[in-house]
Amino acid sequence: MKHIFAACLLFALTAQATAQTYVVGVEQGNFQPHYGVDEQGQYSGFARELLDLFAEHAGVTFIYKPLPVDELMPALVEGKVDFKYPDHPDWARSAKTGDRISYSRPIVEYVDGVLVSPRRLGLDGDHLKRIGLVDGWTARGYEEKIEASQILPVPSDNLPEMIHQALLKNSDGAYYNVVVALHHINNVRVRPGVLVFDPNLPHTRSSYRLSTIRHGDVLLRFDSFLEERHEQVAAIKAKHRVEANIGTEYFGMEQWKVDFLKRQKAKNTQ
Repeated sequence: MKHIFAACLLFALTAQATAQTYVVGVEQGNFQPHYGVDEQGQYSGFARELLDLFAEHAGVTFIYKPLPVDELMPALVEGKVDFKYPDHPDWARSAKTGDRISYSRPIVEYVDGVLVSPRRLGLDGDHLKRIGLVDGWTARGYEEKIEASQILPVPSDNLPEMIHQALLKNSDGAYYNVVVALHHINNVRVRPGVLVFDPNLPHTRSSYRLSTIRHGDVLLRFDSFLEERHEQVAAIKAKHRVEANIGTEYFGMEQWKVDFLKRQKAKNTQ
């Protein structure tokens, strides 16, 4: 019996030692609820929970390596990381020339757009003369007007500074990921409603994906995981509210307002 136990223990330790380990390059900084890296270098948020679930499902180990955004793609190309998250085929095309990058199926949808003060909600685009932008961001849909000096970009080092600029009326609106900006306003600054998403202004809707150059087989397993475990994936999305009301008329609203409007609509249809 002792020999059997020792053999089983040796097998378990050997399997653990030979388990495949992959390095996932992730963005430094705070982009909650999607993801974030704290002062101790710990990665957290929706992405961490989802990727950890897949690693457990696939019997692999993921190590997360936070890097500045502009260093992530070179790290993937040079083999310093095995995977990159987030990514998308349309991003940084010039940096990908000649590299055969594979992408997962869409993991989570997002919307980048302009947040304005409630009094400016619904105004046409001609009223947008100054737009807040975090350094490194491109205001999709506004490039031509910025190039023609019809809209002046108001630069900021980070999201809190950009929101502060908008509240000081130094800009007419702030361009960012809507879910992330509202998460900061509603949960970090705890000033719900000071800025709201204006769906009438140009905005971009797309998705975040996982990418790799050398591990397409793992990516195929990841795609299968997203389909097979879709209920668990949906539950993680709901927990972190990364797609809350996206694609509906309620997107970008505070939950109490959504609940109120739904109750009013239900009453009117009775």
